[in-house]
Amino acid sequence: MAMQVAGKTAILTGAGSGITLCFAELLLSRGCNVVIADLTLRPESEALISRYPLMSSGARAIFQKTDVTDWAQMDKVFKVTIERFGGVDIVCPGAGVYEPTWSNFWQAPGTALSTDQTSSSRYRTLDINMVHPIRLTQLAIAHFVAQRKPGVVVHISSVAAQVPFFPTPLYVASKHALSGFVRSLSRLESPPPASRLPKIRVNAVAPARILTPLWTESPDKMKMVNQDDPGWIGPEEVAKVMLELVEKEENVGGTIVEVGERVRVVKPFDDPGPYGAVELLMGLKEDTIDFFLIQSA
Repeated sequence: MAMQVAGKTAILTGAGSGITLCFAELLLSRGCNVVIADLTLRPESEALISRYPLMSSGARAIFQKTDVTDWAQMDKVFKVTIERFGGVDIVCPGAGVYEPTWSNFWQAPGTALSTDQTSSSRYRTLDINMVHPIRLTQLAIAHFVAQRKPGVVVHISSVAAQVPFFPTPLYVASKHALSGFVRSLSRLESPPPASRLPKIRVNAVAPARILTPLWTESPDKMKMVNQDDPGWIGPEEVAKVMLELVEKEENVGGTIVEVGERVRVVKPFDDPGPYGAVELLMGLKEDTIDFFLIQSA
């Protein structure tokens, strides 16, 4: 169920920066309209939108301010997209956070640095990284079925979906859940012939460490790793694979592609694990464990 992106329309959450911004730029360059759903725009995303104005005769881009933890705002993104472009063909729930101080395992709800409250019974990190992609996929499927047209949902998982990482257990949990969710929807691409349901592809990319603001603008996170490690790759490389997940016939629903020092399909069973996982994810300084335990006490 390969889908050529020219003339199509995509909703991308979190495309104000990082991997999803690069995906937005790539889609627009191929003639696909893009709706950037994010809390705010960085200068680079503002510049991108200015290059593809709504009144253009070619691909167009708009910004819809969206808090992905608010389901009503995600629903509004679909309504705005349908009003402006007539429908949705591609959805990427790209918004995500990497265990921020305001919502992580080591800063418990109700403590000074955490914005999570025991009264709400929620971890905002899980709402952004796990609940939002699930809900956005539900909205996408409902739209594709109602319009009786094929559609694609491209998720952003991580190599952390396969390995443990002591400093960021909530992030790791969210990515394990997301990869399992994607695999569970693989049959949507092959509906029974008599059902009249459209073919819907749900797959994911699983990046290793990517040079995006998620890392580079967080000094605490950068202290945990070697900045000169050759394992770092650019977000543009991930965006290219995401486009292939949409356009290539062999990237069927449920496919998860690792993007790091190597690009490879992650097997659902008996997979050898991420290439370079020990060096990329487990290379912590000796005092890191003590640091996390002390700050959570």
